[in-house]
Amino acid sequence: MSQPTRIPAPDGVAAAAQYAHVVMGTGRLVAVAGQLPLDERGELVGAGDPAAQARQVFENLRRCLAAADATFDDVVKLTYFVTDMAHMPAIRAARAEHIPDDRLPAASAVQVAGLVRPEFLMEIEAFAVVAA
Repeated sequence: MSQPTRIPAPDGVAAAAQYAHVVMGTGRLVAVAGQLPLDERGELVGAGDPAAQARQVFENLRRCLAAADATFDDVVKLTYFVTDMAHMPAIRAARAEHIPDDRLPAASAVQVAGLVRPEFLMEIEAFAVVAA
């Protein structure tokens, strides 16, 4: 299985510390809807705790990827929707438990006024490309 090709900094583009600017893959596209900090019973994990919420969100992403026969190695793009950019260190720490620095995907982080429920501090979606 071939891994996606990552280009951390194309010529003429400033290097990014926490993501790759370009990630290319060949194969089957897997789109994972934005995941929330809910356990398998649909109950909130980590009320007011960005680290606990981030860990749950990444566990949900892992489970969704597995359902599509994919792993975090196949992820080419993550989008972070956060209610406060101060939560990004907790998200990066949770991400580091699943994705090593040499396999960082392309990424975007967007601060939002709110999510579907006020107790949610973040929502994260993923795109993966699985080798055919």
